[in-house]
Amino acid sequence: MPTPVIEVSGLTKSYGSHHVLKGVSFEVPPGQIFAMLGPNGAGKTTTISILTTLLRPDSGTVRVADTDVLAEPKQTRGSISLTGQFASVDAFQTGRENLAMMCRLAHLSRRQAVQRSAELLDQFGLTDAANRRVAQYSGGMRRRLDLAISLIAKPPVVFLDEPTTGLDPRSRVQLWSVVRDLAAEGTTIVLTTQYLDEADQLADRIAVLDDGAIVAEGTTAELKSRISGQHVEFTFDDARSFELARSLTTPSSENAELFMLSLAAPAPMREIQSMLALATENGFAVSDVSIVKPTLDDVFLALTEQSPLELVTAWAPSPALAPPDRRRSPI
Repeated sequence: MPTPVIEVSGLTKSYGSHHVLKGVSFEVPPGQIFAMLGPNGAGKTTTISILTTLLRPDSGTVRVADTDVLAEPKQTRGSISLTGQFASVDAFQTGRENLAMMCRLAHLSRRQAVQRSAELLDQFGLTDAANRRVAQYSGGMRRRLDLAISLIAKPPVVFLDEPTTGLDPRSRVQLWSVVRDLAAEGTTIVLTTQYLDEADQLADRIAVLDDGAIVAEGTTAELKSRISGQHVEFTFDDARSFELARSLTTPSSENAELFMLSLAAPAPMREIQSMLALATENGFAVSDVSIVKPTLDDVFLALTEQSPLELVTAWAPSPALAPPDRRRSPI
């Protein structure tokens, strides 16, 4: 088991009677993408601020890249980079000039600054736009340039605080690709995000924060397993078929207007075969079948709207209220 690059234990932070963090603890191995999810005010940005030496906790210990963040903040800053929610680049300079200036501020020689700028422009797909003023860049290009600047010193640990805020879908996907490449090269990444699909796509592990505490942690699959398993949705041709099927089964939810029933299905194919057999025996028609799996959205809502003990209750999607991006496996 590799030694964790980040070790956080018992982190607390309060402002008067308002407790922002309530004993946050977690570890991140090297080369892993670790995502922190949570509603507004859950404590994500406060945690990042402490880990990046911008804020001191009331209690707890924090080690990042083999340094004690509280006792050795200067050494810690030499091993990390932080990219905030909004690009902090000079719009009046070109992309190349922005990079060269920051390279010089990082104490690289003029020759080293030219070389490192060229490397980063190529890595982030900005070479063709290198000599254009940043004011002419799209939002996604600015974010990529901002991230490129944060990697000038090749830090082993990168903190990304909601890095794709305000980006269009194409720019988000481009930035995801960059983040994956960094992790593949061995960089450890801590990511906060409001986009559940972002965490689902990128994170090796996810911590869900709510009201200043981690209420769950694990891989995407582990978190989804906390919500009771799959359901099968059946849609019928007409009201008669719908009523017959409802009388012969025990649906977990239903939508009479759409002639749709949802049944809990630990073994979906067996449930489908059973329904089709009932349809044949009783003369009603099934027009559509979908297997519905819990999504990260379901996990997030369950964890942040209920107490952890309530997660043992069955998860039952409501066809009438199901979000439009629910992932399904059509049969």
